[in-house]
Amino acid sequence: MKKKYDPKVIERKWQKIWKERKTFRSEVDSQKQKYYILDMFPYPSGAGLHVGHVTGYTGTDILARYKRQKGMNVLHPMGWDSFGLPAEQFAIRTGTHPALTTKTNIETYRRQLESLGFSYDWDREITTSAPSYYKWTQWIFTKLFEKGLAYEAEINVNFCPVLGTVLANEEIENGKSKEGGYPVERRPLKQWVLRITAYADRLLGDLDLLDWPEHLKKLQTNWIGRSEGALITFMETVTSEPVTVFTTRADTLFGVSYVVMAPEHPLVSQVVTPFQKKAVESYQQLTASKNDLDRTDLAKGKTGVWTGAYVNHPVTHQKIPLWIADYVLMGYGTGAVMAVPAHDERDFEFAETFNLPILPVIDPGDCEEREAVVQGKRCWSGDGTLRESSFLSGLLTGQAIEKMIQWLEQHSKGKRTVSYKLRDWLFSRQRY
Repeated sequence: MKKKYDPKVIERKWQKIWKERKTFRSEVDSQKQKYYILDMFPYPSGAGLHVGHVTGYTGTDILARYKRQKGMNVLHPMGWDSFGLPAEQFAIRTGTHPALTTKTNIETYRRQLESLGFSYDWDREITTSAPSYYKWTQWIFTKLFEKGLAYEAEINVNFCPVLGTVLANEEIENGKSKEGGYPVERRPLKQWVLRITAYADRLLGDLDLLDWPEHLKKLQTNWIGRSEGALITFMETVTSEPVTVFTTRADTLFGVSYVVMAPEHPLVSQVVTPFQKKAVESYQQLTASKNDLDRTDLAKGKTGVWTGAYVNHPVTHQKIPLWIADYVLMGYGTGAVMAVPAHDERDFEFAETFNLPILPVIDPGDCEEREAVVQGKRCWSGDGTLRESSFLSGLLTGQAIEKMIQWLEQHSKGKRTVSYKLRDWLFSRQRY
């Protein structure tokens, strides 16, 4: 018997046994509790695995082995995300057909994973670029289309001319594609979209059925972003075009000092004045190079341009300047917001940057910040008692919201509604 431990000999011996005996194959067994562990499938787009793969896969393999020892029927599969940009770009860089590079890379990745001793059920291995796999994604799409849950729409997207395709926000860094570092721009393109918003309430309600940590449920809740509020219409003073905004704080309507639209809002070209047209178009071009994450970064300074136009306040009929700013997104709400600098942090920063009026309409009550708030020197986004708000003055926030919405509906100036941060899912990877 050898006294020296030789890992190469020992590991190869047992890896061979595991493979021959299909030790980690998951069989149907109704007597055992099920446990499913799914790793993020790697892109077979390089010469081999990197340390990040090994770090993550080691953790899930420990969990898989532990659950098996606890008597559970563990399903721990592996596969290859081989239909994405990384695989395409690797083929381009190496001057080889992607079918060949993908096949070679998968063989290398599989050999490395087997040598690491991970307990995968290799009988369930999948390759997303294999016809036997993607025929089912095509089947799913046709079913969604038949049910009216898949449709085409022209949407402002992140487009990379060099890669010739649309990119997700997460695939962009500092205005360039993470894959290759190429410039990315915003442009309208016809895309296939899945109507995931049809399931917003079910996605929210069924979170209680999931065995997830509470912080993940909170993230999901915020991502869906269900908000009860009102749609309010401001009329542009010259063209009489309606500018509709969504707000959860109808009680602060008397504190509106400007209205701001997303730079890509379709009304911008109709209401911009000749004097401001050049500045507006320049700002639109600047915004086109930014993705949504960059635009809504709370740490960045606020930018924007006045359109030269005004809208009428729906209650007081006062003229209010109409601006565009990149912190407003066309994909959320209506693409336009009523700005209440005294009671919204982003609006407050914007108003201070451009020296716009700050009109406090909520008295926070007995607190250290009260004096600064009522003088418009500090933003207060919490509840309180309404002030300087006509028929709402003296009411508490909840009462004022309800009374304001009732007034808007009675005078055909707005209506109660529910809005979601969740957007229909643009999923296509079309080539141009």
